[in-house]
Amino acid sequence: MNAPNLIDLTAEVIASFCARTHASKAMAQNSRPYLADKTALSMPFSPALKEAYYPIVSDRSEGSALWDIDGNRYVDILMGLGCNLFGHNPAFVREALEQRLQAGIQIGPQSEIAGEAAERFAALTGHERVAFSNTGTEAVMTAIRLARAATGRRKIAGFTNSYHGHSDTALFKSQRLEYVRRGALARAQSGPLAMLKPLLGRMMLTGAKPGFAGIPKTQARDIIMLEYGNPRALDILRRAGKSLAAVLVEPVQSRVPDLQPREFLHGLRAVCDQTGTALIFDEMISGFRVAQGGAQEYFDIRADLATYGKIAGGGLPLSLIAGSPRFMDRIDGGQWQFGDNSTPQVPTTLFAGTYCRHPLALTAALAVAKQLQDAGPALQQGLTQKTAGLVTRLNTGLAQRGLAARFTHFGSFFTMTEGASPLLSLMALAGGLHLRPGDKGGFLSTAHDPEDLDFITTTFIDSIDRLERAGML
Repeated sequence: MNAPNLIDLTAEVIASFCARTHASKAMAQNSRPYLADKTALSMPFSPALKEAYYPIVSDRSEGSALWDIDGNRYVDILMGLGCNLFGHNPAFVREALEQRLQAGIQIGPQSEIAGEAAERFAALTGHERVAFSNTGTEAVMTAIRLARAATGRRKIAGFTNSYHGHSDTALFKSQRLEYVRRGALARAQSGPLAMLKPLLGRMMLTGAKPGFAGIPKTQARDIIMLEYGNPRALDILRRAGKSLAAVLVEPVQSRVPDLQPREFLHGLRAVCDQTGTALIFDEMISGFRVAQGGAQEYFDIRADLATYGKIAGGGLPLSLIAGSPRFMDRIDGGQWQFGDNSTPQVPTTLFAGTYCRHPLALTAALAVAKQLQDAGPALQQGLTQKTAGLVTRLNTGLAQRGLAARFTHFGSFFTMTEGASPLLSLMALAGGLHLRPGDKGGFLSTAHDPEDLDFITTTFIDSIDRLERAGML
């Protein structure tokens, strides 16, 4: 049998996806005049994929599964973009929320569980002080502000391929010439460019430019962009250190999960210690997933500030900023007591939000913190082992069919490490495996059972096989 050509396979996949999800497609069309939103999509708009450019609309979920408004059941590996470590609608979170609703959701006064939640998350993260916010973007914005307030410096160093939310400060990328340099260096292993390899390796360009429209170019002067994992970046940070407020790191980048640079991270810690710069770990993905103490525990390193979200909120909007008193005291002035002449110890900066410490979000977070502490490190160890087994099965099955694609994982997050067509996700969705259109992997939860793992394996391998036979991978 002849392999399908690209056009035929694309048309076939899109037709299958649309036929299965026609109610989701109708809702996307009907709501577009009023609803401005593309957050459920991970693929850029393409005329070839236009008819499939919409998210699945779900109306029910339980455990490892969700159902869409067409009545289709999916094994879910998106898991709330990493929020649902315990699967959908876990009983211990649901019951805690039901009790809270009976007591009301007072906003304005302090919640009676705020202190206990902070104490438990401080114990889990290993940091001394904790503040609560609503989203990962807000947490990273706050961490940067605290670093600038404590150091009196402006500049922030970041790394290409990291994602830190959608604040203006976090949406910069390297200048085009830096990407040209990296491409030339990759080609300089042999041939005419080989003699330029030492020069290309030394001349890392650190200039930044806005990654998206609407971000002022003037902010670029306070941003240094570097190549993650490259030891040369450490030299640049060492020289620039006295002007840097913070180095902002996604310890294992969700876009490049096979890069897990333990030695480089320890080098960052040493440079920041030498220069008085804040080391900020963005642990939105890795926090509470790879270990109780996140990537900091996994790599045996302590950041000055760390931001968390997703898992901590139990499915509700919540994020954490955690860190040492040097930085966290800039929120409230530090330690003082009633009944004596003590006062706040340091000047403060602004940190606020009507829904910070929302009673419902704190209730879910406290339930999650208790569950994590009760389960202990075995929870993350078991999930990592389950995910490692899945990745081994995927890679073995792909190799047996002579397919070049490969998967990797970090904790219970897994993904393809090499190029994938957007059609892969549409094939998976049409087959009953839920992920975002455009994604090429996902998350395992404690709710995923052996039958789910069998289904995930078969769906990915069969889909990749079809794509490779059509020349699309």
